[in-house]
Amino acid sequence: MLKRLIEHIDSIRVRDPAARSRLEVLFCYPGLHAIIWHRMAHWFWRNRMYFVGRFLSHIGRMLTGIEIHPGATIGRRVFIDHGMGCVIGETAEVGDDVTLYHGVTLGGISLEKGKRHPTLEDHVIVGSGAQVLGPIVVRHGARIGANAVVLAEVPPGVTMVGIPAKQIMPRERTEAPRFAAYGTPAHAGEMADPAQQVIKALHAEITALNAKLNALEQELSENGRVRSGAREGQRH
Repeated sequence: MLKRLIEHIDSIRVRDPAARSRLEVLFCYPGLHAIIWHRMAHWFWRNRMYFVGRFLSHIGRMLTGIEIHPGATIGRRVFIDHGMGCVIGETAEVGDDVTLYHGVTLGGISLEKGKRHPTLEDHVIVGSGAQVLGPIVVRHGARIGANAVVLAEVPPGVTMVGIPAKQIMPRERTEAPRFAAYGTPAHAGEMADPAQQVIKALHAEITALNAKLNALEQELSENGRVRSGAREGQRH
């Protein structure tokens, strides 16, 4: 248990440059405290002591501002950064090395029993204020930008932004996707609006067509001058 705790703390230090020591993370990071409270609450929930599980999760919520239902499944080295207002529903499943920021909701949109909340595979990053709703799967290494609303399955290694969320970056080819804080690529150019990308592509295509049209007009004009010159030569 101590080994896993140290492993968890070290993984947080890798993802947060503000973390200066293990001691600081252990005592000053509510995201870590929320996971510790959840581990205890989840044990009671799995052993059918539902009230105790809910009560422990409620205490964790009061102390950290992070609400994790005791029925949720949380993997190893999950980092809830800042964390205030983060909500994880009962049937949510969160894989290993996932990063969530404040205001994230892994919510359900159905009142039916059974699987109602999202599944996040390993290495997923969900930016602040993002809403991932319904029994959908966010595949390995995907990144959800801040304030996005995700309502459908997300392919592996892509970046999603907007309401509803749309894909703006292709899949990563590497096994371990590069970490991006808040699910946002470091280079602003990578975050272009999908509509802007379409407009730029259309503009480039129109420019190319105009160039071809101008070339054809010039060629036709030159051919016309040649024919005119040839007729004048025949008359003389």
